[in-house]
Amino acid sequence: MISAVMPIPAYRSRLGARLALAGLVALTLLVLACRPAPPAPRGDLILATTTSVQDSGLLEALIPVFEAGVNVNVKPVAVGTGAALRLAEEGNADALFVHAPDAERALVGAGHAYNRHLVAYNDFVIVGPRADPANIAGDTDAATAFTAIAATEARFISRGDDSGTHKRERAIWAEARIVPGDSWYAESGQGMGATLTIADQKLAYVLTDRGTFLALSDDVDLIPLVEGDPALLNLYSVLQVSPAKLGVNALAAVAWIEFMLSEEAQAIINDFRRDEFGRPLFHAAAGLQEAEVIERFTVQAADG
Repeated sequence: MISAVMPIPAYRSRLGARLALAGLVALTLLVLACRPAPPAPRGDLILATTTSVQDSGLLEALIPVFEAGVNVNVKPVAVGTGAALRLAEEGNADALFVHAPDAERALVGAGHAYNRHLVAYNDFVIVGPRADPANIAGDTDAATAFTAIAATEARFISRGDDSGTHKRERAIWAEARIVPGDSWYAESGQGMGATLTIADQKLAYVLTDRGTFLALSDDVDLIPLVEGDPALLNLYSVLQVSPAKLGVNALAAVAWIEFMLSEEAQAIINDFRRDEFGRPLFHAAAGLQEAEVIERFTVQAADG
């Protein structure tokens, strides 16, 4: 005789499933608890950066806040963007805070850096002496203004250092189809602050980022003459140097980039010296695409 198989009561089946699930959850939690915590960033962060964020004072506002939250000591190396990118290529920096988008993309494409994020923007301005010998005041086309400067052979001081500002200046000369030279054109080979001082002493025109110009406006007698051209938009990004390069502090670089994208850092950027000058020196841009920033800048320029 074959005995009948008694069916398992439904409540016992459900109870068994719940116990099995509870066991699985407990086992998962136990495994997670036993896993070592990810290493925390520590040590020095060599930050290769443009001189404009140092000369304007922005770095001094950001770095202490970052350092307060992590066991990392930031060592900024403020040079022209071209020099900063070379430091990254050589593996002599951990992270970048720069403003030359085309050169940055090329650096990423070559595998020397990655994790690039737009974090801020402002604009370049052509400033010069109050006498304005080239008569460019109020012009909104940078290439036209450069053409007038060259035609009158009015003095012009260039950074001449392959910085982001110098790269933009060369692009404007190229648009104007002019190769600057002769006695009216000189290169300082120095940062933005020093170049503004030289231009002031020589009663010369100069292309500058607005942040540094405003920060030093009490020290020079130059005035803004040409602004609002979309070609004068100035984009700032952070990048991580490839961890494949020997000695790069990748954990600290990641921490810096995450901080720069945070609401806290973006608020610092957006409010930096706003009350002092009645306008922001920089605009926060985390999470925006370059096309969105261009649209915003165009509207802001039209609104004055």
